[in-house]
Amino acid sequence: MRVMLAEDSTLLREGLVRLLAEEGHEVRAAVGTAVELLAAVEADPPDVVVADVRMPPTHTDEGLRAALEIRSRLPEVGVLVLSQYVEKRYATELLTGGAGPAPGEGAGVGYLLKDRVAQVDEFLDALERVGEGRTAFDPEVVRRLLVRSSHTDPLARLTPRETEVLAAMAQGHTNGSVAARLHVSQSAVEKHINAIFDKLELTGRSDGYSKRVLAVLRYLDS
Repeated sequence: MRVMLAEDSTLLREGLVRLLAEEGHEVRAAVGTAVELLAAVEADPPDVVVADVRMPPTHTDEGLRAALEIRSRLPEVGVLVLSQYVEKRYATELLTGGAGPAPGEGAGVGYLLKDRVAQVDEFLDALERVGEGRTAFDPEVVRRLLVRSSHTDPLARLTPRETEVLAAMAQGHTNGSVAARLHVSQSAVEKHINAIFDKLELTGRSDGYSKRVLAVLRYLDS
């Protein structure tokens, strides 16, 4: 894949450049600011952008804002953002996409904790999923997104197994991958997914991929 990196830590940025090159990916640009990233993407759109959430000059959300702008202006470019901490609002905003493509449309999107980058296989797997147009959300991010109050939230109606399936779906795993992770049959996973859609009132939608993402999004703001 053609990849662009935006990370203000020189050590991490250069480490990622070397890792991606060794894996056969083409790093088209590796920059330290969101402004440089937007200029590079505008000049030569890559397949996937990997960007830190917090970047100069304020180290708040410059990287996220750049990612959202890329999703809005160039929906064919996948976006994988990295964060030191789980920031629920940022993860939600990235998934909903602001003015960008709706869930299930356009390129892939992902949100990983920086600690996950040290798990090289998991990082590369997430990058591949985003490059394929799927989601790749850190398991800890998904866990935080699924923490709800039990008396009013439809997610509380899910069984423990359905919650496990939903978490794996939100991370971007296919039905076959979910089955392998949970050591159940693929038909069992499909039954759990249908039950999730029913309980979250998503059965009327025709786009299966959108339903998978919306199953996590539907009640984030409740």
